[in-house]
Amino acid sequence: MLKTGHAIRTDGPARPVIHAARRGCRPAPGLPLIALLAGFLLAPPPAHAQDDVAIPGIQLGLAYETLYIPPLAILPFTGPATSREVIAEVQSIIARDLDFSDRFVVLDSLPEGLADEGIQYSLWDQYGADWVLVGDIGEFAGRHFLSIELHDIVFTSVERGRFPLPPLGDEDFRMAVHRISDSIVEWVTGDPGPAASRILFAMRPFGNPSAKELYVVDSDGENLRRVTWDESIAISPTWAPDGRHAAYVSYKSGLPRIYELDMADGGERAVEIGRADQQITPAYHPNGEELAFSLMGAGLFRYNLRDECCLAQLVGGPANNIQPSYSPDGDRMIFVSSRLGEATPQVYVIPALGGEATLLSPYRYGQGGYFADPDWSAVSNKVAFAGGIHRRRVMNRYHIFVADPEVGDNRLIQLTAEGNNEDPSWGPDGRHIVFAGERSNGFGVFIVDSGTRRTRTVVASVRASDTDWSPALAAGPAGAGNR
Repeated sequence: MLKTGHAIRTDGPARPVIHAARRGCRPAPGLPLIALLAGFLLAPPPAHAQDDVAIPGIQLGLAYETLYIPPLAILPFTGPATSREVIAEVQSIIARDLDFSDRFVVLDSLPEGLADEGIQYSLWDQYGADWVLVGDIGEFAGRHFLSIELHDIVFTSVERGRFPLPPLGDEDFRMAVHRISDSIVEWVTGDPGPAASRILFAMRPFGNPSAKELYVVDSDGENLRRVTWDESIAISPTWAPDGRHAAYVSYKSGLPRIYELDMADGGERAVEIGRADQQITPAYHPNGEELAFSLMGAGLFRYNLRDECCLAQLVGGPANNIQPSYSPDGDRMIFVSSRLGEATPQVYVIPALGGEATLLSPYRYGQGGYFADPDWSAVSNKVAFAGGIHRRRVMNRYHIFVADPEVGDNRLIQLTAEGNNEDPSWGPDGRHIVFAGERSNGFGVFIVDSGTRRTRTVVASVRASDTDWSPALAAGPAGAGNR
């Protein structure tokens, strides 16, 4: 456990939480880093199990202030007997989504008869629930619809909605229910939830230990499937802002090149930039029309995907400069550079069109340090990255950190304290972070809530890398949610 002697930091901007002080303060519910680029950045010695080392200016804490998490009661959903299977599946998905949102304490057991006479606010208030969710499945013209009532017990009001449902077993059924869950979160908090989204990552396919392929999984850990079949090395996937496309790097032609996938129909195209350099670590601009990436030995560049032109250098010089990520407005960029030494890569911020770089990670002269995998939240000014420091020439285990480039004093929040954790990527809610990591029960893909530090497993027992979380996925062929 990291020992710093500092109190938990709660001075950062909190996400809006409606009725945050409704009933007072209640407790919250409780692989090698860029190894495939070893020839580009000199990798440090392997991580060893040992006590964590404090880093000046870092405290184990929360990225957002969360004083109160309201209790939510979910009444058994109702509907015709012929829809019993649909009712059970919809309620199960929504209950788990709301739990995973970390915005509620979902009450596990409810007293019998409390809702027999309708929603009596005074009784639910005595029971301690702040919100009560009621759902009813209806059928019309052969289609199912979910009618939702979300009762605000404290302020005695109700929010209602009616949502169409695809047939049970349809490819978009689960994602359609996830979108309903996100709407419920948005009714309460003002911010959408993270459920209607997917996560890309790389791992070795079964039976071919020399290859790496891309896989995708729903944010709740369901529907894991393989995306690439290159029988080669596929790494560095990154979602486009439209949620339909993704760029990645493959060695299938011999040298690393960038390809763009259509996640809805499986189509693929090579990104032709007019140069033979090795291309790595792509990142989309928020406008979806430009791509930033590194050309090995030449620096960081941007390229216009829509017009297939206009390659321009952003960062040059003798240092290795990789892993770009744009700010939400597209005006700035973070990236990793070895300009302070091959063994101590650090995270920097620059204007999106190039310019003077500002150090963001906590470099201290003589203490070493290895920080990489930066990702800028698409909805806030928060930046996540992974790293650690050197001690007696042995690498400390990596953890996930959050920084705010606006602060400007290299202060960080550390979100993980167990195992080895890398490749963080923000969820579409700007609160949760997915990463490839290690726990006492093994390796896997995990999600941490930056408001509570609650961590859950998405995919267990896999040695994953290069995790990247999609934006919220729209319904139909315009988004990846239809697949």
